[in-house]
Amino acid sequence: MITMENVCKSYKVAKRNAGMKEACKALFRRETETVKALSDVSFTINDSEMVGYIGPNGAGKSSTIKILSGILTPESGNCLVDGRVPWKNRIEHVKRIGVVFGQRSQLWWDVPVIDSFELLKDIYSIPKNEYINNLEELTGKLKLNELLRTPVRQLSLGQRMRCEIAASLLHSPKILFLDEPTIGLDAVSKLAVRDFIMNLNKEHKTTIILTTHDMQDIEALTRRIILIGKGRVLMDGTIDDMRRLAASNEASDAEKSLDKIVAALYQQLNIL
Repeated sequence: MITMENVCKSYKVAKRNAGMKEACKALFRRETETVKALSDVSFTINDSEMVGYIGPNGAGKSSTIKILSGILTPESGNCLVDGRVPWKNRIEHVKRIGVVFGQRSQLWWDVPVIDSFELLKDIYSIPKNEYINNLEELTGKLKLNELLRTPVRQLSLGQRMRCEIAASLLHSPKILFLDEPTIGLDAVSKLAVRDFIMNLNKEHKTTIILTTHDMQDIEALTRRIILIGKGRVLMDGTIDDMRRLAASNEASDAEKSLDKIVAALYQQLNIL
């Protein structure tokens, strides 16, 4: 089970005007602005549940995932993931979770994919039999046979993302955080990744939090949606709840597509 209670997180961002004079001034006196990434964020996700976590750029989605995975420490609030405080029990925590950041890689750029997998096996202390079984299953389901001996830098984006997902699951995590896993993928690769995620949740009962801007991913994979904007949870419900919320706010395009529903809600809730 995943629980967040009144979690807050803010960042200090450096600001300066353009020009050499302003750059020199910033060397001696830097102006900063405090940005509130998360403000009293609370939700609970049950075991085996698959949840879509959506919101505009800068809403706080990635900050939430980083806190849940133990990368960031919040300023206040409580967070438990499968009974652990992520940033306090980080070594034990990362053995039980998998994380895929669509714009970051855990694979080594200049070596074959299989070498990265072997290194991850040692990092996570995966028993040999478990590693062999998981590698065989993931290779078959994600169609990686022809990719394992290829350096990561020579893979297409779609091929790399399939390898990233496999790498995050080699140690049999109970919880998987997916931060924009289909970003930049073609239609065929997206369908392959969606099918795999759906089967993973059904067959292995893996708890999944999916963060994405692709509403087709959300519609295909999740029943529950958490909408966040300006660091606050604004809705926790289903796609139908989102449609009703859009209709109640007189969104003229509410019935046309999920993308238009979401765009209308972003505007009406003033979170763009």
